[in-house]
Amino acid sequence: PVHTTMASIEQNEKAFQKQPTVFLAKKRLLAKKGKAGKLRYYRNVGLGFKTPRTAIEGDYIDKKCPFTGDVAIRGRIFRGIVVSANKMNRTVVVRRDYLHYIKKYNRFEKRHSNVPAHASPCFRISKGQVVTIGQCRPLSKTVRFNVLKLEKLVVTGLQKKKQFRMF
Repeated sequence: PVHTTMASIEQNEKAFQKQPTVFLAKKRLLAKKGKAGKLRYYRNVGLGFKTPRTAIEGDYIDKKCPFTGDVAIRGRIFRGIVVSANKMNRTVVVRRDYLHYIKKYNRFEKRHSNVPAHASPCFRISKGQVVTIGQCRPLSKTVRFNVLKLEKLVVTGLQKKKQFRMF
């Protein structure tokens, strides 16, 4: 019998990169076999979000990925514009625009907040793209959200800057 392992993963970190749920020396455990015949653990995060094809067929290792890692999505789900990408390793900053009601004047004021979110390697994210992020456990000092979906809508020009946009 031919045993296929995840030896095709680039080992460019200090620690050996492997998925904790996949035992490399045995035929099968929790992982599902992909088209290439290699074992890979992936799952459905639920809430109507599809697992990306790059997460199923890819060979990256990310323990903070909601599709291939050990992170559960629970709590709030937001949409916003990516303000900063590629400055931090696997992290993007998402600008969230919202309206705040002022009771005295019976009107709304525009507000925004920047939310840092973990970006899994299965997404190719650039500045100006619209993403859906979901809340998860704290992943670092500031990161409490994970990118779940990349929208086809790309914000360009003046809208990419600090212009107010609601979704």
